[in-house]
Amino acid sequence: MTATSKCARLRGAAVLFALATSASLLGACASAPAASADAPPLQSVAKVDLARYAGTWHEIARYPFGIQDRRCARDTTATYRARTADTIAVVNRCVQADGAESSVEGVAWIIDPVTNARLEVSFLPTWLRWLPIGRGDYWVIDLAPDYGWVVVGEPKRRYLWILARTPTLDPATYEAIVKRLPSHGYDPARLVPSPGRR
Repeated sequence: MTATSKCARLRGAAVLFALATSASLLGACASAPAASADAPPLQSVAKVDLARYAGTWHEIARYPFGIQDRRCARDTTATYRARTADTIAVVNRCVQADGAESSVEGVAWIIDPVTNARLEVSFLPTWLRWLPIGRGDYWVIDLAPDYGWVVVGEPKRRYLWILARTPTLDPATYEAIVKRLPSHGYDPARLVPSPGRR
């Protein structure tokens, strides 16, 4: 086998791996319960200042998410950094059950440049991000005036994250956020608190 054919086979294998990964992500999305058909359209916040939003956020609670549930045991964070005028660099990190750190890099596209509150995120390899698969909706649906915490959801309400600038959130603030979730069409009973975050 020539070096050229070996490279071609490796590239093909990499593409298949990436497509399989995307398919598993989409399968996980399909298996998660969506909101009822009569639920009103999800609303995002009126405006997000991306400069203030940049930096590291700590996961406080979330809806079950298969891949993350299997991979991450604790200390889940998301770090955002301006990349271009309409994209944001994303790095998700967590600690696995064996104590090793797991991280993945992605990119978020600003879908609504008027509010900056609606994005699409992909964690596919850079050379595959042109594909129309593997992107997930990322909508900011509740946000503290001081950008101390945020609630992130998606239109079908299958997934939800409560994030904060600090590793913990005081109980009163957390409970106030949770009480507002039904007004967004989310069921608080599905929330899974992140270990050690409250």
